Amino acid sequence: MRASRRAGGEAEVLARGRKFSADDLQLLLLALIAERACHGYELIKELAVLSNGYYSPSPGVAYPALSSLEATGHVAAASDGKRRRYSITDAGRERLAEGRERAQLMLAKLVHIGRKMELARRAYAGEEIGEDGAAGWTKELIDARRALKRALLLRDQAAPDEQRRIAAILQRATDEIVGAENSTGD
Repeated sequence: MRASRRAGGEAEVLARGRKFSADDLQLLLLALIAERACHGYELIKELAVLSNGYYSPSPGVAYPALSSLEATGHVAAASDGKRRRYSITDAGRERLAEGRERAQLMLAKLVHIGRKMELARRAYAGEEIGEDGAAGWTKELIDARRALKRALLLRDQAAPDEQRRIAAILQRATDEIVGAENSTGD
């Protein structure tokens, strides 16, 4: 299965196939390098750890992305023995600032998928998964998410006016969730 495309040509994160566009991968790498200077191998491993093994770009994908970031002046590479250590430049910080929300969303998706993979592994191993065991979420949040999914599926063929009403409800809920997040200092 190939990765589907969203508007704007960005690759969706899917189970198989291409998980990120070249630009997405560069932005992810910039976000990680901004936290600390790293070798390419460390960056590959960090993405694998964040996603619990779901996403680990091959060296044949990661190193060309790093070379491109270096060629465009977004990272600087210094020799560190036989390896190169990459650090972010001012131009890289600017690019990351422009794509900060997208980078945060991609990283959050990777962590989310990693949690779901761990839950699936535990379920396949026959482990009992407690009320708070599903990706660190409470039973109430899990139940609410399931109820929302069911409600949306039942409105699959809704008329345009009903779709707009539902969208307005979801937007208000999103605004309230984001507002609560911002008010806690997160």
